[in-house]
Amino acid sequence: MKRMVTGVTSSGSPTLGNYLGVIRDLANYQNEYDLFIFVANLHAITVPQDSKKLKEKTKEAFAIYLACGIDPEKSTIFVQSDVIEHTQLGWLLTTQATMGELSRMTQFKDKSLRSQDNISIPAGLFTYPCLMAADILLYDPSYVPVGVDQKQHLELTRDIAERMNNKYGETHIVPEVMLTKRNVKIMDLQDPTKKMSKSSGNPKAIIFILDSEKDIRNKIKAAVTDSENLIKYDTVNKPGVSNLIDIYSILTNKTIKECEQHWKNKTYKDLKDDVSEVLVNTLNPIRQKYEELQSNNQLLEELMKQGAFKAQKVAYKKLQKVQNKMGINIFKK
Repeated sequence: MKRMVTGVTSSGSPTLGNYLGVIRDLANYQNEYDLFIFVANLHAITVPQDSKKLKEKTKEAFAIYLACGIDPEKSTIFVQSDVIEHTQLGWLLTTQATMGELSRMTQFKDKSLRSQDNISIPAGLFTYPCLMAADILLYDPSYVPVGVDQKQHLELTRDIAERMNNKYGETHIVPEVMLTKRNVKIMDLQDPTKKMSKSSGNPKAIIFILDSEKDIRNKIKAAVTDSENLIKYDTVNKPGVSNLIDIYSILTNKTIKECEQHWKNKTYKDLKDDVSEVLVNTLNPIRQKYEELQSNNQLLEELMKQGAFKAQKVAYKKLQKVQNKMGINIFKK
């Protein structure tokens, strides 16, 4: 069985975009692949975090994975910082990347532009793609499922892997990028020209996986559309309407044309009512399962320890291999 690796940051509650982009498919992937899933709390600290809230969000993300159908008996699910080999390999890979490669990363450009000066930009924000590469290469996966916005980072991971293979001999399996089905971005509900992001300052702009039924309906009701009142898929001229159609299309497995036909001669109220209903039916069971898990802290922490133990057995062997190749293990021949 081929291996697959994926993760999500713990800096905030996962959004609908996170769910539709990767998380929803994982329950199916675990039946087809040797699946490794981690909560990337080390990536979260590339920007300032409240330490208490970070702990809470890390547990929250772990519980959400389980609530979304991840089975610890089928998958290896763990917290990134519980496996120290991630940071060790991350440093080794930093020595193999170049300043030019890292400075071209789109996410670094976007986040650094929000800073008023270069002095205040954390160095971790610049180098974290090397840690991301370590997260992946540590487990020698064949595939890494990502959204289109992360494809650039996966290409860097592949470049580093190939560079080290050429320099040191066979060291890494070069993973294949597995883009999300349909390659659709879920857009901001208040500004549908932007991707939905947990970092948005407008709470009405984002659907979170753990939103209540009331919140979901209110947010969709307030979602930006246009004044035409014509339900048609046109991402350029009707981005808000198109975003709602995308959400409905993905959750119902209907084509865009089928969706347009479904709403023929109907109003934006009908569109929003239908989108709200399918979202509530999808997310309510997840939130209920999550609440059950959070009420049993002992079980949750035991599952975290078991996952870290399973992951570390694989990670330790791979780190030793890389260090041997690079001449780091002094007493190894």
